[in-house]
Amino acid sequence: MAHPPAVPLARLLKSVSRSFYLSLRILPRGPREPVGLAYLFARAADTIADTRVLPRADRLLYLEALRDTFLVDAGSDPARLASALAPHQQNPAERTLLLTLPAALAACRALPSADRAAVRRVLLAITQGMRMDLTAFPGEEEGRVAALEARADLDRYTYWVAGAAGEFWTDVHLAHRPALAGWDGATMRRRGVRFGRGLQMTNILRDLPRDLRIGRCYLPRED
Repeated sequence: MAHPPAVPLARLLKSVSRSFYLSLRILPRGPREPVGLAYLFARAADTIADTRVLPRADRLLYLEALRDTFLVDAGSDPARLASALAPHQQNPAERTLLLTLPAALAACRALPSADRAAVRRVLLAITQGMRMDLTAFPGEEEGRVAALEARADLDRYTYWVAGAAGEFWTDVHLAHRPALAGWDGATMRRRGVRFGRGLQMTNILRDLPRDLRIGRCYLPRED
């Protein structure tokens, strides 16, 4: 399958999230592109997982197609995926985000191999957490609440959706910033994971009333 030409990352980000685009500009040039592309893909995955006009089974299928698209060079056709999902989006920014998928994938394929691998690792983790959201809890309209069973489930979830992002940021900055050569990489990765998990626990506590209304309780039953 012929790949579309890469489009400058700044143009993609400005078209879907001006606030993140402005924030990203303060990053050093080296980590800027892998971080920006990871953000675009994670936003696209979140859009798919939250498209409630689609049944959960369909959202899972589209999420799998997205994973296949950016994890396998000869995977699903991103243009076909985008055209199937974009009409379901009422928010213009979310619709634009999905339509940029082919260009974002082309930009990801143009990254150096280490950066490309880092983007794929973090997206595999994040979308695994989204799978959990769609399979561990009842549907939003079912009128009942389910909780995670054990602390280990919460630990896995917070790693997938946030701890892995802290690990990713650490890896990308270590790879691109010579000034960090003296860091203990293993220690800093663990700190990145803990920092991400801590932020996600803050989100879980803040969003608890809203999550309960859609049937989700991330606080484990065993606690």
